Amino acid sequence: MKKIGVIFGMENTFPPALVDAINTLKVPGIQAELAKVGEVRMAEPSPYAVIVDRISHDIPFYRAYLKNAVLGGTVVINNPFWWSADDKFFNYALATKLGVAVPPTVVLPHKQHPPGTTDRSMRNLEYPMPWESIFKYVGFPAFLKPFNGGGWRDVHKVNSPEEFFAAYDQSRDLCMTLQRGVRFKEYFRCYVVGQEKVHIMRYDPSRPHHERYAMDGAADDPRLLERVERDALTLCRALGYDLNTVEFAVEDGVPYAIDFMNPAPDADLQSVGKENFEWIVNAVAELAVKKARETRSSQKDYRWGIFLNGEMRAASSAEAPKQARKQTAYKASAPVQSKVI
Repeated sequence: MKKIGVIFGMENTFPPALVDAINTLKVPGIQAELAKVGEVRMAEPSPYAVIVDRISHDIPFYRAYLKNAVLGGTVVINNPFWWSADDKFFNYALATKLGVAVPPTVVLPHKQHPPGTTDRSMRNLEYPMPWESIFKYVGFPAFLKPFNGGGWRDVHKVNSPEEFFAAYDQSRDLCMTLQRGVRFKEYFRCYVVGQEKVHIMRYDPSRPHHERYAMDGAADDPRLLERVERDALTLCRALGYDLNTVEFAVEDGVPYAIDFMNPAPDADLQSVGKENFEWIVNAVAELAVKKARETRSSQKDYRWGIFLNGEMRAASSAEAPKQARKQTAYKASAPVQSKVI
């Protein structure tokens, strides 16, 4: 029996619905449950073939558990190693290289020193910062937001240098980005699952949280939706995320990718609505079953995978005769060395 586990936090609707959806599929040899994590010994495998991770970004203990599980062959949705390394500023830069439209964005130094550092830790930093150049490049209005944050926490809309500095002074020791605001007429939030399925949702970030998934309005241009879908897939395939949301703000017909580092995206029934909720539950259920039915993770995506899968040993064995011949030739031509006692 292959087990699929769901690790989650405070959310109440998506995790049990996902477990029910997987078990309702009645796939022979596969069963889902809300994961149980107790004693975690190093290098010992997890009992789960697949784990859907909804909380490890907030709980380092779970992140460590998941990395250890991957070492034992568990497939984790999403990859905990890349999730740990990823940040939104890198994502913006990567998207630009991939041809996806992104508003001009800069990363800013911490307003306050991070814990354990002083001004001596920042001696490579140019001071004062070239604020005039930064403001000219980004423009106003703009959004000041953490380079690796989520959930709209510590996000400020600023309309002038004065408003920027007032908000920046509140950013504590967070590393922030400043991004040009998009004067959008349309805004979309897209579920992307398995780097194959895209569910485009109208979204209005100006509304109260429970009303943001707007269903009203005129029909959208099919060509615009086609580009939104294509860009969403491009980003998730490049980043390697099997579960993500990608947000686009549309200005003058151009969809600008605003936020696409959401490996544990909002999937609460009360928030996203019944139709969107059912779509994401079923899509993730099918993905988890697909991963469970496949062979155990080859681990080829990880540097240490070649050592565990026998490839390094095979390569070493193949090189051994060559090395032996080189050593023999060397010994034959080398002068005799006196033995010193």
